[in-house]
Amino acid sequence: MENHNISVGLDIGTTKIVAMIGRKNDYGKVEILGVGKSKSMGVHRGVVNNITQTIQSIQQAVQEAEAAASEKIEDVTVGIAGQHIRSLQHSDYITRANSELVIDEGDIDRLINQVHKLVMLPGEEIIHVLPQEFKVDGQAEVKEPIGMYGGRLEANFHVVVGQVSSIRNIGRCIKSAGLQLEGITLEPLASANAVLSREEKEAGVALIDIGGGTTDLAVFKDGIIRHTAVIPFGGNVITEDIKEGCSIIEKQAELLKMKFGSAWPGENKDNEIVSIPGLRGREPKEITLKNLSKIIHARVVEIIEQVYVEIKNYGHEEQKKKLIAGIVLTGGGSQLKHLKQLVEYITGMDTRIGYPNEHLAGDSDEDIASPLFATAVGLVMDGLKRQERKRADEIEELAASEVEQAIEAENEVVVEEPIRERRSFLDKLTERVKEFLDNAE
Repeated sequence: MENHNISVGLDIGTTKIVAMIGRKNDYGKVEILGVGKSKSMGVHRGVVNNITQTIQSIQQAVQEAEAAASEKIEDVTVGIAGQHIRSLQHSDYITRANSELVIDEGDIDRLINQVHKLVMLPGEEIIHVLPQEFKVDGQAEVKEPIGMYGGRLEANFHVVVGQVSSIRNIGRCIKSAGLQLEGITLEPLASANAVLSREEKEAGVALIDIGGGTTDLAVFKDGIIRHTAVIPFGGNVITEDIKEGCSIIEKQAELLKMKFGSAWPGENKDNEIVSIPGLRGREPKEITLKNLSKIIHARVVEIIEQVYVEIKNYGHEEQKKKLIAGIVLTGGGSQLKHLKQLVEYITGMDTRIGYPNEHLAGDSDEDIASPLFATAVGLVMDGLKRQERKRADEIEELAASEVEQAIEAENEVVVEEPIRERRSFLDKLTERVKEFLDNAE
């Protein structure tokens, strides 16, 4: 891509695939240049199950985005989710050879690499290792141990695990669609970056991203991600229930849900009826809106209750782990009428709908600021951040080589090394997936 300030987010969902091209404007906001959307054909519950159809859907979305932005897309940042993602808590420690030296990046990397040796189920691999808090020689609640002295360094980790084959399949689809994989991001994290404020992450918040095939949960407290979960139900099961319950075809069920659906059955009067055209030569069907919302309500309650179990698993009822900012709903499923009220009723927590407009430029299209595109906006932001890191690294290397030349010229000059941001494991995972794809040819 000629223009290095441009980033492309590719959200491979169960119902839709979105390619979004964006760049940072002069005010540090994200300006969306083009969006392409296509129906997702080969994805089931966030997992690719038909490579050929997925490739076609990706190409269609990418071509549409390229036409809208008049830019050629080469590199993409892709989101991974799906029912194979699970997370666990783990504690580990290392004993340092010399406690007289200060703790540095190397010690933390050693500790993180040790967590990667955890034995997983067959076919699973660790995707993310997120340190929660550290302990140095028994001193607890250390946020940043670098620069401290100590012999024993331990930490609690939030470990996200997924199936390697699913991640490689996504990589294969992207490569076959003629694109380069620039980065991989966990979708709940991308959505969180797009719709949550720093204050909310500090206070404690649960982000619920209701997609077509899955519902993703990410819990933040004290600015750190504490819990993630993927529930294998989303908007599609609601559509399926309407289809079965009203004996109509899927297309009609989806339209009914979007136009007349409500998560709260008390809203509709008994005499409110919608008429649906019958199939070829058959009588039209009459459906009461009360029945429709009863069907929706039953399934939505089930999804919310499963999410609430996960929030309780994190420990939300403990005083120290309380989520003061409550719940933020996003994703296409969050647009269901009266969902916010139902979530508040079931969980007793404050709830709002999350729109990704906080980070978008002021003149952005209203459609893009919809919860439907939260993940795609988050992926674009992630791609831009990755590019900034790359540029910073290049500048650092350049500066380092200039410093070396200066040292050669004047032997006594001592220059402190710049502090480098630790590479996230997802960057390493991206490289491994790229390597695998290159070797698989």
